[in-house]
Amino acid sequence: MTRSLKLGLMLPATALVLSACTLAPKYERGTLPVADQFPTPATAQGESAETLPWQKVFLDPRLQSVIYEALVNNRDLRIATLNAERVRAQYSVQRASLFPAVNGTVSGRRADTGTGTDTESYSADIGASWELDLFGRVRSLSNAALNTYFASAENQKAAKVSLISSVATAWLTLGADQEQLRLSRETLRLREESLSLTQKRFDLGATDALGLRQEQTLTEQARADVAQLEALVQQDKNALRLLVGVEVEAANLPNSLPENAVLSDLPVGLPSDVLLKRPDVVAAEFDLKSANANIGAARAAFFPRISLTGAVGKASTDLNNLFDGADTWSFAPSISVPIFAGGANIAGLESSKKARDIALATYEKSIQTAFRDVADALAVRSTIDTRLTAQTRVVEAASETEALSRARFDRGVDSRLTLTDAQRTLYGAQQGLITTRLTRALNLTRLYAATGGGLQ
Repeated sequence: MTRSLKLGLMLPATALVLSACTLAPKYERGTLPVADQFPTPATAQGESAETLPWQKVFLDPRLQSVIYEALVNNRDLRIATLNAERVRAQYSVQRASLFPAVNGTVSGRRADTGTGTDTESYSADIGASWELDLFGRVRSLSNAALNTYFASAENQKAAKVSLISSVATAWLTLGADQEQLRLSRETLRLREESLSLTQKRFDLGATDALGLRQEQTLTEQARADVAQLEALVQQDKNALRLLVGVEVEAANLPNSLPENAVLSDLPVGLPSDVLLKRPDVVAAEFDLKSANANIGAARAAFFPRISLTGAVGKASTDLNNLFDGADTWSFAPSISVPIFAGGANIAGLESSKKARDIALATYEKSIQTAFRDVADALAVRSTIDTRLTAQTRVVEAASETEALSRARFDRGVDSRLTLTDAQRTLYGAQQGLITTRLTRALNLTRLYAATGGGLQ
């Protein structure tokens, strides 16, 4: 191998060292655009919500089975995973530009000299070409692609958190609606019995038409509630089936709202601990880093681009003795200097800076959105136990009132109107208690998802 060719093949190693730096601005994370504390701090003790695995938060075995199925079969999560893999492949393509491109060629040529004699020539070459990344253009593009891949991986995590939360929400809502349906059916049965007795009393002249109509009104209201809840239960099942991606086994469907399906309390750390680890916030930061790297590539466009092309091989006039033929080599460095690009380079740099500013605003907005998600969930969490206790007492009081009103009505002390009001109040209080219990369970689910769902 000649000295010139050896020198040409040594240049890439030297350029690799020189290209270790880029013209991208140094990335520094700024201060959080939110308060240092959540408006309603969590007072519970124990492992913080943002680090708990979901299996320790959703405790019902049936719900855990449904979540497992969703993580395997949900199509949206599958799309997010495939998108992450696609972006990873794109990064691999971009990263390949950092290294020489090597290719081999074998060619043959036969020509008529015009003297009645044909000439033949054959050659086999192995060549390499590479752009010397002296100003970090290729490396900046590679860093941008890498951070884009990291962002897609975090978006996949965010999709997983959202799926777990959505499945738990749908499952708990189905359980609550099943319980509401059972209450409405029992209420309808009791009112049909009461209506039958009132109808007999009316036929005997023991009660007036007003009392009969009141009983009919309550009965038909209960019947309408049953029909509405039957439709809601079916819609809940449809929503759960779509989230899971397959038919959910009947054994894993709730027939009521379990008391301990979700962990009873979830401690939450400081905003800096919670928000900066949430997958969607992390993804936004990687997008910001990618935009920052693109500025380096845009700056490098103002500087010369140097490329090296070299090849070694064999040449012969006889194909059978090709690899015994004469040695050949070539070395062709080239340099491209931007002289006039019609302002394209300036515009490209300005565009990349604006893209970085947009990414920064998006990142800060994602932090603020995450802060509100957690703060809203904590606001509900701070009052929900009081609401639940109060609603439980309402049901107890309404139940006693209904029992007293019925006893007084049977003795002829109170009118049918008083008993009807007591029954209506008890039914509404029982419905409200189920709704409040569901609100508490869903609030814990949303708080867990808002902190990142334990997938940091």
